[in-house]
Amino acid sequence: MQQQNMNTQNQQGIMQTPPSVISTKDALYVNDMMSWNLLAAKKANFFAQQCQDPEVRAEIEKCSAMHQRHYHQILGHLNSHLNQNQSSGTMQQ
Repeated sequence: MQQQNMNTQNQQGIMQTPPSVISTKDALYVNDMMSWNLLAAKKANFFAQQCQDPEVRAEIEKCSAMHQRHYHQILGHLNSHLNQNQSSGTMQQ
């Protein structure tokens, strides 16, 4: 029983350093995250334009801006990692 608890703890441990290559599953999840944020930003922006109440419109615009900011943060992380790999010559093909 004690060994089973230790194995569970080891499996759920926090990774100290990120892997140099991500799995296909991870890449697909990142792609999904970007798609979800972009779609949410676009939908919120569309609904804000349709809204008549200025207070509600402002809140929906904040929601759109938040999702757009998340999209750009993810993109920035990906671009910085790509630039680091290209400058160090570790780009895998």
